[in-house]
Amino acid sequence: MTYAETLDYLFSRLPMYSRIGAAAYKTDLHNTIALLAEIGNPHHRLKTIHVAGTNGKGSVSHMLAAILQQAGYKTGLYTSPHLVDFRERIRINGEMIQEENVVAFTERMKKTIDAIEPSFFELTVAMAFDYFAQEQVDIAVIETGLGGRLDSTNVIQPELSVITNIGWDHMNLLGDTLEKIAFEKAGIIKPNTPVVIGEWLPETRSVFEKRALVLQAPITWAGSNFRIKGTVASPHEQQLDITESATGNRITYELDLGGHYQQKNFLTVLESVRLLTLRGWSIPPEAARNAMRQVRTMTGFWGRWDLLRSDPVVRLDVTHNVHGLEALLRQLHTLSYENLHVVLGMVNDKDIDSFLGRLPRDAHYYFTQASIPRALPAAQLQEQARRIGLSGTVYSNVNTAIQAALNRSQKKDLVLVTGSIFLIGEVNREALRLAPLQK
Repeated sequence: MTYAETLDYLFSRLPMYSRIGAAAYKTDLHNTIALLAEIGNPHHRLKTIHVAGTNGKGSVSHMLAAILQQAGYKTGLYTSPHLVDFRERIRINGEMIQEENVVAFTERMKKTIDAIEPSFFELTVAMAFDYFAQEQVDIAVIETGLGGRLDSTNVIQPELSVITNIGWDHMNLLGDTLEKIAFEKAGIIKPNTPVVIGEWLPETRSVFEKRALVLQAPITWAGSNFRIKGTVASPHEQQLDITESATGNRITYELDLGGHYQQKNFLTVLESVRLLTLRGWSIPPEAARNAMRQVRTMTGFWGRWDLLRSDPVVRLDVTHNVHGLEALLRQLHTLSYENLHVVLGMVNDKDIDSFLGRLPRDAHYYFTQASIPRALPAAQLQEQARRIGLSGTVYSNVNTAIQAALNRSQKKDLVLVTGSIFLIGEVNREALRLAPLQK
């Protein structure tokens, strides 16, 4: 098969959660264990860091990978979903897996696929572990797909577990209370293995504490050893003055990730780096400083508060649940603009009404949808929005919606594109940067 034929086979042959939703979700690890046994259990030969959370796990994973790479380690990175190219999911030192490796692995696994009937995610996890082991990475940062306890990635024995936060998402699969969701995420905590918790609430903290106590896993709360003493923001980046509690040392970091919400993620990263250093990993402070200036380019990390153009300002953000939206709205409150234009598309298994209910009433809305079966039809999104006082027009795809928003905007306005990772993945960035405004 060619690479294109291989992708067609994977997308059509295997159940894919990002496209069809809960029908692709497997409630045990049997398939993953069987797949990995078939290829010699490559995960047993890997040093790993395991990252879970409702929001922020992608950011934390990319930041950690950039720092480890800058420190001189050959670093694997497994994340999901991808924005544009399937190969974004599997990287070594920022470089995507080669097309020929994807083809070869899929060809090798065809009989096993027929026998086991794995999901798309289960197979890609096996592909990642196999590739990292073949390439003999020093360490791999592994992001969970959904949840933690039953996630296909939860077969590793990591150097460190990280849980960024707990919020309302995937309640149909993970549970209808924050305690239940926290229990699923806490499933990545391993015996005698340190764990960092990025954010917590009273009802989730107790879940983590109980799990860590049973497994004798040392637990660290982000912010325990580092404090943000000052911030300076610009359109493309932010500067953070960090003080280490034990020594009083003060270090200034420049982050090329501009979202205000990245500050909490970065404290989680600093705690993680501190614990990795205690476990023998050599990560000089300068490695972290250098890496944070170039996370996007080092690891190919996009879709988080991206600045697409500035006349008017166009921002892209993959926010797709209530917890993430609340952080995004806090970001908007720090900005100065005249009118807000929101290009919005969502998938059909989210808490749509709660999400819409938090959006500004005085914004102009442009309803659209991603080209996946799981997308909520734009007309239905428009109708649900109308019932709670949000009005706007339906567009067939995200790029025509953005162009309509640009045509209606003035130079001091803000155009925000959000609601779905898959919607952001379909944005034609280059064309929209260059598109003339039809005033």
